[in-house]
Amino acid sequence: MIRRVAILISGGGSNMVRLVDSMTGDHPARPVLVLSNVARAAGLDHAASRQVPVATLPHTDFADRAGFEAALHDRLCAAGAEAICLAGFMRILTPDFVSRWQGRMLNIHPSLLPRYPGRDTHARAIAAGDAEAGCSVHEVTAKLDAGPILGQVRVPVRADDTPARLASRVLTTEHRLYPAVLRRWANGCRDPLLLP
Repeated sequence: MIRRVAILISGGGSNMVRLVDSMTGDHPARPVLVLSNVARAAGLDHAASRQVPVATLPHTDFADRAGFEAALHDRLCAAGAEAICLAGFMRILTPDFVSRWQGRMLNIHPSLLPRYPGRDTHARAIAAGDAEAGCSVHEVTAKLDAGPILGQVRVPVRADDTPARLASRVLTTEHRLYPAVLRRWANGCRDPLLLP
């Protein structure tokens, strides 16, 4: 079972907050570190106020991706992390880094994967005339947003939706889905979860 979780962020950390707040009581996991690649990310204050250790590791301090990822791996190991949750971490990780954490790293993505990996998911769903959008939690693999799907929530696309309106509604479902999947995954369950 997974017991010690590090959460990586780049911004406000709203999904991180939901994960941290869920890891109490009989939850099998506990947060051991919230780390941001952005020095003043607002999510760091939210984590610190919850007594979770925080760290910054600006990627701009490194000459290359390999140096950044080596330092990131060292920080995670020093914290005793057994698994990683990406929660708005805006860096694409290399296959070398992913291979070190294979099977122990989750990500939440704002689309119904395998549709719309990468960025601008809400605009792409609207432009395609999709009736539904949503979010997915998946295991991280070397291929971007292509790992095994562990949970999804579907959100109707409305006729008057803009990318911002749709993103706001999808975000509220992310806040429900990610903690639910993490609890199951930390208990060893990798069956996909479909929330209403």
